[in-house]
Amino acid sequence: MTSYLKNPQDIYRRSFEIIAAEADFSRLPASARTIATRVIHSCGMTEITSDLVVTPDFAEATTKALNASKPILVDVEMVRHGINARFLPASCKIICTLNDPRARELGLANATTRTAAAVSLWREHLEGAVVVIGNAPTALFALLDMIDQGAPKPASIIGMPVGFVGAAESKAELIANPRGIPFATIRGRKGGSAMASSVINALTDVPQ
Repeated sequence: MTSYLKNPQDIYRRSFEIIAAEADFSRLPASARTIATRVIHSCGMTEITSDLVVTPDFAEATTKALNASKPILVDVEMVRHGINARFLPASCKIICTLNDPRARELGLANATTRTAAAVSLWREHLEGAVVVIGNAPTALFALLDMIDQGAPKPASIIGMPVGFVGAAESKAELIANPRGIPFATIRGRKGGSAMASSVINALTDVPQ
């Protein structure tokens, strides 16, 4: 019979011991260490800290918004399901507009992706919200454009879209000009729903 660790608490504890021993957190603000640990745990790459960018005010701004039960706006359902909602305040809603019929219509009308079009449906919820983008670079570009055009600003942005077209560029734009908004992102092509949702979990989830 194969021998392996089975106890969930032991697995969890050992995972974080390995991360603490192998990862270099020195270039990140102290407030981002828990976030970085959770991002590493979600992807298995301790070296990801070299590409992780978290503003010093991000954790405080995001926690304050969540404690005030501001909505969490997500680009795809995978991000929604990656967030451990049981640790959120009871009245804190996770909103995903991707499957709203209007998103498809707007995408076709504006010759853009449905994910980018869905971002335009966030406007009424955007002020003071927490935005989590873990899939579509076009969603991050659309969000930044919407803010440039006068839309309300969210409390913070988690911008971790993944891919080969637009992912690195959309995140570079966020880093170069965050529009005065605290943010967390990962340079380059890496990203994804698991990494993006892990940032929220880092700030809310109580280890079991």
